[in-house]
Amino acid sequence: MADGSNPIVADERLKAARDLAWSTPLADFNVGDPVLFQTDSHWPWFERLRAEEPVHWCRDSEFGPYWSITKYNDIMAVDTNHAVFSSEAGLGGITIRDARADLRRPSFIAMDPPKHDAQRKAVSPIVAPHNLAKLEPIIRERAAAILDRLPRGETFDWVDRVSIELTTQMLATLFDFPFEHRRRLTRWSDVATSMPMKGGLVETEDERQAELMECLNVFLGLWNERVNTEPGNDLISMMAHSDATRNMTPDEYLGNIILLIVGGNDTTRNSLTGGLLFLNQNPDQYQKLRDNPDLIPNMVPEIIRYQTPLAHMRRTATADYELGDKTIRKGDKVIMWYVSGNRDETAIENPGAFIIDRERPRQHLSFGFGIHRCVGNRLAEMQLRIVWEEILKRWDLVQVMGEPRRVRSSFVKGYETLPVRIPS
Repeated sequence: MADGSNPIVADERLKAARDLAWSTPLADFNVGDPVLFQTDSHWPWFERLRAEEPVHWCRDSEFGPYWSITKYNDIMAVDTNHAVFSSEAGLGGITIRDARADLRRPSFIAMDPPKHDAQRKAVSPIVAPHNLAKLEPIIRERAAAILDRLPRGETFDWVDRVSIELTTQMLATLFDFPFEHRRRLTRWSDVATSMPMKGGLVETEDERQAELMECLNVFLGLWNERVNTEPGNDLISMMAHSDATRNMTPDEYLGNIILLIVGGNDTTRNSLTGGLLFLNQNPDQYQKLRDNPDLIPNMVPEIIRYQTPLAHMRRTATADYELGDKTIRKGDKVIMWYVSGNRDETAIENPGAFIIDRERPRQHLSFGFGIHRCVGNRLAEMQLRIVWEEILKRWDLVQVMGEPRRVRSSFVKGYETLPVRIPS
């Protein structure tokens, strides 16, 4: 490895995880355990499920019982069948964790047609081709400024100095949010996706809800400023002036705001960190990139596949359904493990390898499929492309100096810190 972390420790951790995964009875599997992701030891558990029971029933977990769908084509079958597999917030929404009934906030990703289609259409102009063309020079200017402020010859946190800063600046632009307060967006994104626990980001559900109410109050103020003015080219104005969204309840407004914050934050932020980590772990690919920077557009979707920034999406069955040799019953919770489908050996050639000149790099599940396919996928790819173009203009190497600290979550597959150094 080109980084300063200890590959022996990582190998030993993976071997221990593999031994445990292949000796545990399948009936006792709970791949939704957040600790598996925090320790990066989830891979062999999914490998075994794909091999032996790709449609798996977890009878008990901290999230209740659920089905795990782990192979590429089965995930596609669920993701593209919204008539049977519902995203509705009232049925449980889109994550493995059930929200309390009184806290199930609707957003267009947690809706079925026709309401989903109308609300999604209200915000989709933000990522129309002409808007992306306007955003590109802004992103490039900001990426350049962020990179030019980085120290040489000393260790710093890539997550904080680059990944968070770039994505938060972009979010502030998309919302036309007060730029000097942009880190509040990062905080709200993290709070919205965190699990309350002692010593965690928030310790109780009440704390989490209090911070989300603060988010709502700030965004209600911005809504009230813009609803009575000429429509602007920002997400709040688009919702305030659209027939589909102008009469949302406060809960629905907050649900959509959180969706847009998380969607605009996590894919790019964690792929920016993951990409640097993967290149350090695969120095032959880093050299290939240095030798041919024209590979960047091909490398970007490979980073997104290999990272899989959101490990899963959840649906709720609205009717009995046969998948594989199993019967999913009406009302069952169904988890599509994108992180597993993206490593499915029967669908993707050599999926465990990070290959920046992969022949079909966009053959991945990270953005979802069907009506809920990520609305900002091209914006995410553009940000990653621009950052890597600007990095290669400046340095031949950004060196990872130790193990990342990963997020304790089986939903957001991300990083809290990554120590790096730019050689003098």
